Amino acid sequence: MLFADVVGSTSLYEKLGDKPAANAIEACLAQVREAVASQGGQVVKTIGDEIMAVFNTAAASCEAAKSMQHRMSMMAHVERIKLAIRVGFHYGPVLEDKGDFFGDGVNTAARLAGLAKANEIYTSGATAMALPVELRMALRDMSAISVKGKQDELQVYQVIWEESEDATSLVGMQSSSRVEVALHIRIGDRSLEFPRDKSVLSLGRDEGADVQVREKTASRRHAKIERRGVQYYLVDESTNGTYLHIDGDREILLRRDQTLLRGSGRISFGTSGAKSEESLFFECE
Repeated sequence: MLFADVVGSTSLYEKLGDKPAANAIEACLAQVREAVASQGGQVVKTIGDEIMAVFNTAAASCEAAKSMQHRMSMMAHVERIKLAIRVGFHYGPVLEDKGDFFGDGVNTAARLAGLAKANEIYTSGATAMALPVELRMALRDMSAISVKGKQDELQVYQVIWEESEDATSLVGMQSSSRVEVALHIRIGDRSLEFPRDKSVLSLGRDEGADVQVREKTASRRHAKIERRGVQYYLVDESTNGTYLHIDGDREILLRRDQTLLRGSGRISFGTSGAKSEESLFFECE
């Protein structure tokens, strides 16, 4: 799902007057509709100065969002006012009823659009994982953000779409500071680096696990670390959950869920790190 809305529409009516402002907003929404169609998407509805659209893939949503911003950047000023939009999109299950869409996926996309500022595109961590590697390389990690209406914090990424020297420099910095290549692991007296010839590393009490865990609260097949492109994700598969503490952040509990590993931190199996007898320590670089 994708939401795009015109920024500052209320002030446009005050500055331009009703008819010129309405014409300016419609010109913006026309660019949004064309971008949706260019990626095979469907406009679900227009709500005032906002458009809601649906796509078949996360990649199509991302490309459409970037196209919207590029189109807007080329629009002429209206009475010396530069028009702008903000975009949020999320890829996940939704409910459809008579051509309209409902559910948590829709709400998440709307919240992401609400978080974005003028000329920005925001997406979720779940969507980032569904994007091809070449599109993930243009994401900036905004960390976990508390979102109204959601119990847990939402992992948010900004899509960098501008083709400028500054933007190129920013993406280059992210490639070195945000995108992880090597993953070092230490548990007990054992140390290893994520094997270059593997894409999945299993963690648990099972003797056949790639990394055997002695923690009593750990499941036989407790969790796994997956390499996706140049990033690593922790995936919980356990009964008691997996605790993750990234240095500088608070500890979180994963239950049949997954999250991006970044920086350095501690993974505990079935019990909080403060009470754990054996935790796994990791460092991405």
